[in-house]
Amino acid sequence: MIKPFFLSLVIMLAIIAISSCRQSKKDQAHDALVSHVDSTIKPGDDFFLFANGKWFRQHPIHASEVYNGFNQLMEELSYTQIRKICESSAAIKNAQRGSVKQLIGDFYYSGMDSVSRNKKGLSELSGDLARIEVIRDLRGIINFSAYIQSLGGSSLFDFGIGQDEKINCKNAVYFAQEGLSLPDRYYYFDTNSQSVSIRKKFINHAESVFISLGYSKNRARAAAGKLMELETALAGNTRNADETRDPWMNYHKMTYQQFSELTPDIDWNIFMDYFGLHNVDSVIVRQPEFFAALNKDIRSYPVDSWKIYLTYHFVRAMAAYADDKTYREFFNFYASTLNGTKEQWKRSKLISEQTNDALGELIGQVYVDKYIHKGTKEKLVEIGNTIKTVFAERIKALDWMSSATKEKALNKLNTMRMRVGYPDKWRDLSTIKIDRSSYMKNEMNVNQWEYKYMISQYGKPVDRNVWRINPQSFDAEYDPAENTVTITDFNINIPGYEHKIADDAILYAIIGTTFGHEITHGFDDQGCQYNAQGNLQNWWFSEDSVKFYARTEMIIKQFNRYIAIDTLHINGELTQGENIADLGGLILAYEAFKKTTQFKNNEIVEGLNPRQRFFLGYAFSNMVSIRPEYAVYLAKSDEHSLPKFRVNGPLSNMPEFYETFGVKKGDALWVPDSLRVKIW
Repeated sequence: MIKPFFLSLVIMLAIIAISSCRQSKKDQAHDALVSHVDSTIKPGDDFFLFANGKWFRQHPIHASEVYNGFNQLMEELSYTQIRKICESSAAIKNAQRGSVKQLIGDFYYSGMDSVSRNKKGLSELSGDLARIEVIRDLRGIINFSAYIQSLGGSSLFDFGIGQDEKINCKNAVYFAQEGLSLPDRYYYFDTNSQSVSIRKKFINHAESVFISLGYSKNRARAAAGKLMELETALAGNTRNADETRDPWMNYHKMTYQQFSELTPDIDWNIFMDYFGLHNVDSVIVRQPEFFAALNKDIRSYPVDSWKIYLTYHFVRAMAAYADDKTYREFFNFYASTLNGTKEQWKRSKLISEQTNDALGELIGQVYVDKYIHKGTKEKLVEIGNTIKTVFAERIKALDWMSSATKEKALNKLNTMRMRVGYPDKWRDLSTIKIDRSSYMKNEMNVNQWEYKYMISQYGKPVDRNVWRINPQSFDAEYDPAENTVTITDFNINIPGYEHKIADDAILYAIIGTTFGHEITHGFDDQGCQYNAQGNLQNWWFSEDSVKFYARTEMIIKQFNRYIAIDTLHINGELTQGENIADLGGLILAYEAFKKTTQFKNNEIVEGLNPRQRFFLGYAFSNMVSIRPEYAVYLAKSDEHSLPKFRVNGPLSNMPEFYETFGVKKGDALWVPDSLRVKIW
């Protein structure tokens, strides 16, 4: 027998074929939901490939990228717009000093001046490298580590000023584990052939870096070995990625004196004085055991080993802004060896992205004036408010949550702020020193300005109007400490619909699930531990909490079963927050879509009914193919599941998906009702 969906698919394709004969060639580019379908795959066996398989076959991953798909299409559009802003700004030779166009234009121009960069090589770092050479004690190590951090680099540990998670109207000093050259601790200890090979290649890479600094081959080889030995010791006291997810386990507030007693051999006054931080009475330490071990290591290893460590991390921090040879050396290891990328980006793309990373807030101001379409913000607000309303309805209808906890959950939802589009107020960056003479110096100046800005927030009330993401970014976030959802305007630029607003099925499948995803983060395994005011506090009644975590345990087990690549499984513990948010976002968006005219009138678009368009749209939003090397890294380190499982996982828990595509027992995605995850 032909299953119901396949019958409708045959009819759908027939209708498309007939209609396409009547259209001009220009009109024959059907929307992605139809043209990407791979009808050789049963939707109940692998909906991710069913919905996107044809596109994957036609669009292999480019040699300069680690993935291809929806994200890449969005990023390419963003890059094109950013490049135009950079180029037009750089064309203005005498822009007013400190103006938006002067800062963007001069930064971009200096980056594109490859002749000057290659002529300078690493000469601009010679003075700082000489400072490392004369270090003789721990004071010098701590002082230069602070300098590297002020340049945006990683050295010894992580430090910053941010909201106190239990008193979120105040800014606090934070210390956390960091300082490794490889992406995660497992790279230092896994015994599989891939990890062993990466460690060997890292030593070879580090040796090449030291040779470029004038070391003899023997000295460079020895230095690389010492770097690896020291970092292995640091990694041994670093928590696994999934262990850093519990906000209570990673919040340890102590007096400044207690922190000093935890690390008696580290004089923190040296570090604080470097940044002009005085009279600090308390600090929040994410992983106290890391700092206790660092205190031991910093005495156990000789000063010369730490100088090697500082040298590598300093050069690494600035390599992307140096000459082509230096950049290529770091690219070959971090992009090619670790992630499988075959080619570098072309220079205009690289410098555009680096300019955006450095001055994204300024580029955002130009972007808002130049590229945002009329009605965009209003449509985003409409979708966001509908999703929020649906979530309130679902909380009220929950059969596992008590009335008392429901009241608190609804209060948190009602208090949640929705920041949509772009900031109402921009920071004044006019005092950053940028000119056309040195790309590296420009980058240093930007990073040090940002660090000084961060330091200046200590002792001040938290500014809740500062955005961490820019309007030209394909990004969204939920901030538990502020209980705030932020969605940028750029998100509405659906590929294929750049010059118009897509139909509601697509918008709710993509934008709606994004809103739902971020709102659900306020109630995932991490977000649920923050109250309506954004403070870390248990607001649950114990029985409700037990029932909630029984459901989150189900989603952990579900994703643990999925094989990411070869024999490597998805880490359900690490990814549970994102999996909860994916499931919640999908359900909320579907329920919100049901309120639209398109759904109520069962409007057929391109041969697809509203339900089919919605689920295919959701798969489209996760249409991403990934290089195997990068997939391994993501599966071990990223809090998000791989795209295939972000589609198939949540859908296998939705009865509406089963009904729409005729999923039956025996299909790979079919899950018995008793094992389907039901949370929000």
